[in-house]
Amino acid sequence: MRTIYLDNNATTRVAPEVLEAMIPYFGDLYGNPSSAHSFGGQVGRKIGEAREKVAALIGADPGEILFTSCGTESDNAAVLSALSTQEGKRHVVTSRVEHPAIKGLGLHLSQKGYRVTEVPVNRDGILDMDFYEKSLTPDTAVVSLMWANNETGVLFPVEEAAEMAKQRGILFHTDAVQAGGKIPIDMKKKSAISMLSLSGHKLHAPKGIGVLYVRKGTRFSPLIIGGHQEKGRRGGTENSASIIGLGVACELALRRMEEENTRVKSMRDRLEAELLARIPKSKINGAPSNRLPNTTNISFESVEGEAILLMMDELGICASSGSACTSGSLQPSHVLRAMGVPFTMAHGSIRFSLSVYNTDEDVDFIVRELPPIIEKLRSMSPFWTPEVGVCATAAG
Repeated sequence: MRTIYLDNNATTRVAPEVLEAMIPYFGDLYGNPSSAHSFGGQVGRKIGEAREKVAALIGADPGEILFTSCGTESDNAAVLSALSTQEGKRHVVTSRVEHPAIKGLGLHLSQKGYRVTEVPVNRDGILDMDFYEKSLTPDTAVVSLMWANNETGVLFPVEEAAEMAKQRGILFHTDAVQAGGKIPIDMKKKSAISMLSLSGHKLHAPKGIGVLYVRKGTRFSPLIIGGHQEKGRRGGTENSASIIGLGVACELALRRMEEENTRVKSMRDRLEAELLARIPKSKINGAPSNRLPNTTNISFESVEGEAILLMMDELGICASSGSACTSGSLQPSHVLRAMGVPFTMAHGSIRFSLSVYNTDEDVDFIVRELPPIIEKLRSMSPFWTPEVGVCATAAG
């Protein structure tokens, strides 16, 4: 049985070119890149080249690129640095639909006495900009808003939001983990964004490597204190192989971005259209436009998302019922709850996230196999009324 993988917002396969570039640094080229001798120095030079490739993906200067262990570390480092360098300010602004890396940090900070404001979204997952603007106060140290939502793919107007923060002297961070490599990003043109996070395993690099962009001139307080690595901004011996692999992945992503926004988007659109046409009482969650080209989140009324996933898994189909970092919870996704998606729809939501490695045959297979799965699960549900295709109300 072959695997049909449409869960690329959770993680991606390591590109063959990336793996090939990494292999020598697990074997013959094992030197410490910070060593003074030439054996380690050659590794250090390759890390420098990787830094340039990462910078090119987001239109940054290589000196603004800081390597971390993952997107979560990058997010935490950005927000905690802002609070440390903006002495006396105790307010953080974020949104209700952030990734747990920011949402969980916000809860932690609120328990430590900080004031955290979560900006709401509308039914399409679009940020309430009026509420956002009113949330910015003289006490606000930092704003952290995701560029693209990991569950729905909806894009936030981060450039506009960052400019509004800058005008008030507030640092602005964006979690661009899902956006990196899928949509054009040019930090030279977006001068209001202070910090930006990326994660390697979301763009066909290995797990365990992340990036924090820190705009030149932005005061920064390190999260991990130790040696002189990363110009003193993050202690710890560099993850050489993964950094080099990430550089190749960013180079590939820049080259394939047009394909992401044409062929991949076309497959995503066809998958949506076919499933909506074949399965009654199904709907797309999130704005129909202004979203990532690879992502769709579809709700099927009166069925459990976990049951859908289990039956698809038996056929080799990999998808998600929400954020991978919250899977296992019996509660509907916090993103869908924030959007006001009805309970009977939110529980039956499935996220499909494609990549350049997917094919039309993958889409054909899902379009053929998923409708019978939904039909079977609905036939087992005491709340589904097939005559009218509605969900009956449970007693009590």
